Amino acid sequence: MSPQAFADLGRELLREGGAVMPWILGSSVVMWTMILDRYVYFRWRHPRLVERTAAAWQQRRDTGSRIARRLRTQHVADLRFAARRHLPLIRTLIQTLPLLGLLGTVSGLIHTFEMLSIFGGANRRGIASGISEALVATLAGLVTGMSGLWPSADLEQHARAACDEAGRLDPV
Repeated sequence: MSPQAFADLGRELLREGGAVMPWILGSSVVMWTMILDRYVYFRWRHPRLVERTAAAWQQRRDTGSRIARRLRTQHVADLRFAARRHLPLIRTLIQTLPLLGLLGTVSGLIHTFEMLSIFGGANRRGIASGISEALVATLAGLVTGMSGLWPSADLEQHARAACDEAGRLDPV
């Protein structure tokens, strides 16, 4: 399939899915951007951050005072916060995308019933377009939402491991 044909198919799906499709597309792009950001973080940034935090602590002369321990606890809390960043929003988008699809279903059914009330059964093309809108929007919402389930669970495991690792830096 050529890139032009692929783009045409995407535009056609956006058009057929109705008014909710740009919202589904936008939410999906945001969700996947955050998922990719988290994978980049856990692969490259987090190990360096832990390394720098541990090295800074080991170079510190005063490690036993109350202020030093609090500072170390704060650094560990910062690492934990950074590891969990975006995860609640990713989970929220995973739950919201199918609901946006259902909103498209309702919109498509309303369109169908409007066609039925105006034309009766005579305008089959109008009825079919409403049903098509309902089905495409439902499918788009479910597919995009479900596509984030496994990465979200995997990122939760990465975050748990990162928090455990950060906890080992804080012996308090």
